[in-house]
Amino acid sequence: MRRAILVLLGLAVVTAVAFWMAETGGTVEVQVGEVWIGIGLPIAILGLVVAYLVLHGGFAVLRHVRGMPHRRRAARSAKRRADGDAAVTRALIALAAGTAEAARLEVRRARHLLGDTPQTLLLAAEAARLSGREDMAADAFKALAERPDARFLGLRGLLRQAMQREDWESAHRLAKEAEAAQPGAAWLREERQLLALRTHDWREALALSPPDGPRAALALAASEQESDPARAADLEKQAFAADPTFAPGALAHAKRLAAAGSARKARAVLEQAWMAAPHPDIGLAWIAGTPAPLARIKAVEDLTHRNPDHLESRLLMARVALDAGLTGRARAELEALIASGAADRRAYLMLAELEETEHGDTADARAAQARWLRSAANAPGAPRWRCNTCGAEHSAWKAECNACGTVGRIGWSAAG
Repeated sequence: MRRAILVLLGLAVVTAVAFWMAETGGTVEVQVGEVWIGIGLPIAILGLVVAYLVLHGGFAVLRHVRGMPHRRRAARSAKRRADGDAAVTRALIALAAGTAEAARLEVRRARHLLGDTPQTLLLAAEAARLSGREDMAADAFKALAERPDARFLGLRGLLRQAMQREDWESAHRLAKEAEAAQPGAAWLREERQLLALRTHDWREALALSPPDGPRAALALAASEQESDPARAADLEKQAFAADPTFAPGALAHAKRLAAAGSARKARAVLEQAWMAAPHPDIGLAWIAGTPAPLARIKAVEDLTHRNPDHLESRLLMARVALDAGLTGRARAELEALIASGAADRRAYLMLAELEETEHGDTADARAAQARWLRSAANAPGAPRWRCNTCGAEHSAWKAECNACGTVGRIGWSAAG
């Protein structure tokens, strides 16, 4: 409605101007030499308008004709782009479906239509990998790595290939280049940590480990690789701080402190570790500096006074009491342990040893020993260093499981 009103107003104005010019009259005279031309003003103005419209239309037609090749090229380019995008979509679907041959054909069509763009090169690499052609995939990844706008994509693919074929030297180099191309990338951090674990670069693995990772195990493993005593001591301290229940870390830290002349700090570390998670190796380290058998009784009491009823506390006390000839104290600890239901095979074997110590090689002693040995056979086994992933047992703690290769999963536990 508003537009119609505007058109009517425009026509009214034009009509008014035309009537005004007709009433006004006047002529336009043009004289060239002896030739004289006189035209009425309205006719002259109408002629100018018609001439303008003719010239404008002519130039418009000329521009249209001259622009036809460009429009045809643009139309062909748009069609190629649309066909190329469709081929890319079909290639993605083929890759997702796992149909290698279809993916390869669609990628070839996309590259023909769109050229070697980052998208088509990446699809070509993935299609080649799906077909088992790692050499063709490597060529595509290298082409990507040579492009400034897609360098990280190419380096990522090459790094993944290097790690699959266990070419650790190339993997380290590619990881550094990828870090320079895309600093702080989360995926790259994970790959670098995996690379460090595969190559047993424990210090690098520790630096890249997430907060919930096996930091205590990695720190202790890194300390064992460290040639600088000061750095090794710092790593052992990190292992203990990361997990006070991790006995190997506590023992290494305490041993380093004792070697440095800080015996009191070393014993404080052992005591804290025992409170966190009693372990027989910590108990042995605690009494190692106390050679007198009777003095060891007092030393164990000092260590276990906060958790005297724990399995390891009673076993340690029974052991030192038996070694000191205090068989009554040893029997009391072991029988209390059995009564609590927490005893394992070690308690029954120690009771069998106790019978021989108390009664010698007698019929009563042999009968009692046989009874305790039968009980030991049916009792739960003693804790061992065991991989929490595959269950493989180890004679000592290690950073990596020999059976499954998992890092930081070996813990002190009884058989499940």
